[in-house]
Amino acid sequence: MTLFTALSVAVLLSSCGKVPQAEIDAANAAIEAAQTAGADVYVAGDFAALQDSMNVVNQKVEEQNGKLFKNYKAVGATLAAVTQMAGEVQAKAEAKKEEIRNEIIALQAEVSALNNQNNELVAQAPKGKEGTAALEAIKSDIGVVEASMAEVNNQLTAGELMPALDKAKAAKEKAQALNTELSEVIARYSKNKRK
Repeated sequence: MTLFTALSVAVLLSSCGKVPQAEIDAANAAIEAAQTAGADVYVAGDFAALQDSMNVVNQKVEEQNGKLFKNYKAVGATLAAVTQMAGEVQAKAEAKKEEIRNEIIALQAEVSALNNQNNELVAQAPKGKEGTAALEAIKSDIGVVEASMAEVNNQLTAGELMPALDKAKAAKEKAQALNTELSEVIARYSKNKRK
């Protein structure tokens, strides 16, 4: 009976006394997959929390390594939670990327419509002495916006979503400013013409 008890204790201690390396590897692989999905860029706060959780696990493993009777049971449970959290963070990153991609596509459509409208307004704008030079400058600016949107398309295709989003927002702002400027010039010209 004493031998059986001693064997049971030995088995219990050996099962709790081994570093859960497979679980650690799985958690690290899940974190790496989340990072590959862009979690560090698109959901940076969640990714930082995930890394903090893994750091806590590593500290717990080190604590247990320093003990005579090691028990990694709590570490195993935490590792399972970290692995699950990594999957959730990866899913959030993928969702955020899709949201940004859709925002870029919407901005492309808006800028394209503004550019078409701006080209129509240029044709309607008055062409006096100063008007011709101003219209040439505006046409040049419209060309810059179009070139910018071509770059946005290339970045979107390459998966460079954040730079593409920033460039698309800047292009929309410029196209909107040109639209406002042209509309005001045409309105003033029409008003003066009626007088």
